[in-house]
Amino acid sequence: MNITFKARNMEISNALKEYATKRLSKFDKLIKAEDAVVSMTMVKDRYRLEVTIPYNGITIRGEEEGYDLYTSVDNVTEKLESQIHKYRTRLIKKGRGEKLPIAETVPAYTEDDRPVKEKHFITKPMPVDEAIMQMNLLGHSFFVFINSEGGNTVNVIYRRNDGDYGLLAPEV
Repeated sequence: MNITFKARNMEISNALKEYATKRLSKFDKLIKAEDAVVSMTMVKDRYRLEVTIPYNGITIRGEEEGYDLYTSVDNVTEKLESQIHKYRTRLIKKGRGEKLPIAETVPAYTEDDRPVKEKHFITKPMPVDEAIMQMNLLGHSFFVFINSEGGNTVNVIYRRNDGDYGLLAPEV
């Protein structure tokens, strides 16, 4: 597995890289993932660790915040492992095709009337239940997708304040 380390406001020691690589190598056996991105950030005296693993068109992501990076690595790997076990049967059963490239983020404008950040991503047709699964794997509150059940239109699934899901679908 190719692991890319990114650091913000800190330097990552070789020992920490080796430890994270050792802990994340078990996902190579579980799901045969090729790539992983580990982002570490230091804000004041706390560390934030995010691990993103693209796998067959979906993204498995875990994050942890704490005072010790080694403990954070352990906690994130446990979270990722539980996500993989939770969704593994669904991912294998769906029989996904080719791996999709990771979405690119492009820093954007600084003017008041423009977006602060633009994000470009690849969409693929999927049913609503798969979009909900993908949104939960990413840990986001919304997800944009092409609805294969609704005439191949662009839809947005979102998590409502009451815990249910909402679907935004255009009328043609």
